[in-house]
Amino acid sequence: MILAGSAMTQPYVIEMSETGGVDVLKKVDRAPRAPGPGQALVRQTASGLNFIDTYHRTGLYPVKLPFVPGSEGAGVVEAVGEDVSHLKPGDRVAYLGSGTYSTHYTGAAATMVKLPDEVSEKAAAAVLLKGLTAWMLLFEVRRASPGETALVWAPVGGVGSLLVPWATSLGVNVIAVTSSETKGSRARELGAQHVVMSSSDVAKDVRAITDGAGVDVSYDSVGKASAQASLDSLKPRGWWVSYGNASGAAEPVAPGVLGGKGSLVLTRPGLFHFIADADGLRRGAAALFGALRAGTIQAHVGQSFALSDVAEAHEAIESGMTVGATLLLP
Repeated sequence: MILAGSAMTQPYVIEMSETGGVDVLKKVDRAPRAPGPGQALVRQTASGLNFIDTYHRTGLYPVKLPFVPGSEGAGVVEAVGEDVSHLKPGDRVAYLGSGTYSTHYTGAAATMVKLPDEVSEKAAAAVLLKGLTAWMLLFEVRRASPGETALVWAPVGGVGSLLVPWATSLGVNVIAVTSSETKGSRARELGAQHVVMSSSDVAKDVRAITDGAGVDVSYDSVGKASAQASLDSLKPRGWWVSYGNASGAAEPVAPGVLGGKGSLVLTRPGLFHFIADADGLRRGAAALFGALRAGTIQAHVGQSFALSDVAEAHEAIESGMTVGATLLLP
């Protein structure tokens, strides 16, 4: 093991031993784990907060307890194990992996990407998971095409605030669905051509905007509350890409319903199936960092919380009041 000479003062993790409300998130003092072969130890600068973290906390997505939440982080390499050649102590890196609600993170070096000089650690923690999700939606699940129309739910949230400008840069016409005029104004700033309110008859508004045609795809992170509107907004052979459950899990849809509405396609993609190996991760990260450098997308950190204030951070994201990415700072 190669170790950098920086102090590890009062390291801790945020751990849950049961599922439930924000009170199950407990601060626990814990020394960082030394890296084994193929691993690296990182002193974290920032950890990203994502909606999936609330699913783990509530039990919607079951996990083995006790559990340290968090799936995205960035920081500085402090130590590397044997057989690690592409990283060294002092390198700035970002990564996806379980257990990033902590001051330090030890994980597979192959899943860590070195940061370009132009990308800060906070920016990387803010966009890596969300930006890779946007990349997956636009390039891997189905290739976005110039001239098509997309319905984007939660357009100013963590994923949405990257998905909207990236999609419009590809020539996609975006109709954003959001909950307030303030968020609607922000969606337009990000590139949305039209905005409809989630409290309205979304499908009716979409049909009016598209002269009755409907949209080619609905990028839907809301779930239960948005499912029917997504289906009713699609043109024949349209795609309902359901990638989140902010309002709860969507109800099952019978295949006959998809056929009756015009041979629709329903898919429920999960990012980790698209970055299952190091090559996939590096390919996605290269596209993401390239979009950042080009100014196509920006790392918009809407709010930051101390890692020890993680309960407050969860309450904020669940309230629907956050804008852009949310960071936890150790």
